[in-house]
Amino acid sequence: MKKDSSRSIHDDMRTEYDFRGAVRGKHYKPLHEGYSVRIRQPDGTSEVKRYVLAEGAVLLQPDVREYFPDSESVNCALRSLVALMSEMPREAFGRKKGHGAKHRTSAQGRSKAGRA
Repeated sequence: MKKDSSRSIHDDMRTEYDFRGAVRGKHYKPLHEGYSVRIRQPDGTSEVKRYVLAEGAVLLQPDVREYFPDSESVNCALRSLVALMSEMPREAFGRKKGHGAKHRTSAQGRSKAGRA
């Protein structure tokens, strides 16, 4: 059966909703840049609070968040991935020599420095 092209998916939309001239993503701003919240007080004044993600914070997309609901599950999965990566040749995943040097923990860095 041929679809009726005169009918659109917006036919179920109420008539009072008018999106002509609307701009998709007009108010979108990446969270890593921070955001402001205006708090209106009962006395008529308002206070603006600025929030920025803490250093080292990582945002998970909703589809990933389904599988990793907390920090512990994310860290466990990433540690498993790091273990697998260390068993593979560096060329297999495009990592160049010396790339991981700056990511060592301070204890690892001290032990290397102490031997040099």
